Amino acid sequence: MAQNLIVSTSPHLHSGARTQRIMLDMLIALTPAAIAAVVFFGWPALVIIAVSVISAVGSEFVFNLIVKKKQTIGDLSAAVTGLLLALTLPVSKDTVGNVWWQTMLGAIFAIVVVKCLFGGIGCNFANPAITGRIFMLICFSETTTPVATGFGTLVSGATPLSAIKAGAAAEELPSVLDMLIGNRGGAIGETCAIALVAGGIYLLCRRVISWHTPTIFIGATFLLSLALTGFDLNASVYQLLGGGLILSAFFMATDYATTPLNKWGKAVFALGCALITVVIRFFGNYPEGVSYAILIMNILATPIEILTSPKALGSKKAKKGGNA
Repeated sequence: MAQNLIVSTSPHLHSGARTQRIMLDMLIALTPAAIAAVVFFGWPALVIIAVSVISAVGSEFVFNLIVKKKQTIGDLSAAVTGLLLALTLPVSKDTVGNVWWQTMLGAIFAIVVVKCLFGGIGCNFANPAITGRIFMLICFSETTTPVATGFGTLVSGATPLSAIKAGAAAEELPSVLDMLIGNRGGAIGETCAIALVAGGIYLLCRRVISWHTPTIFIGATFLLSLALTGFDLNASVYQLLGGGLILSAFFMATDYATTPLNKWGKAVFALGCALITVVIRFFGNYPEGVSYAILIMNILATPIEILTSPKALGSKKAKKGGNA
């Protein structure tokens, strides 16, 4: 009796990892960056993190309640989105009065519009945290203006990337050590490179993410920056450590739902993110381009997956008259 077999590319086996476990690993990996944010930016950072996470989880709960859908807040994905969004935002004692309610709106937009209205986790076309940040960039530009750290002497807006964009001399920039530990201006979760790399290594060890996307994204951005700066190693290091490159490469560009699954697809996706990031940074008016780069590549993720997926064994049609 003839049977119709379904032929498809990998993955074919379930790893056994549940969404809740994966999201818990993400929260654990982001904890060092969150702690560093509070250390360097003080209590305003803690307020913004709390508001963002509560707003994200609360909006998903209310949405599911209204549409009479099974509650999904237990999978922790909304909490991850809220934490990621908070870590991409700058805040200080002077700005927290406005930033808290704007962050709440950004978190609601990320969860309800980008995630829930498209069917929930796994169905969204773009990373909710990235899209929430861009929503806030467009609606509340003053909220996304980087501020000084609690320990630093930087003035508002004087991040390394914006200073480089303005033609600042090397001696006017924070030291590489300050860049590594986080004692500089910027978004609360992107300044401490050591904390972010530690979280990324944890995810790699837990096999929550693969090395392809973060390594190629960060590496290609560095090499392209090196070429465009006339092989200025110091300037390229600042492009690597400045902005949200490391945060986004490990925690946003590796999102399962909005990025390709196969290895070649991941490589193409990461290269595209790096190229767009560098083009915006070097040739655009905006000193940072990571968020826009990932959003654009999220939109292109499906065609990239289709074009780079290996042909499944048996998928080729047999020639007419050939053996069955």
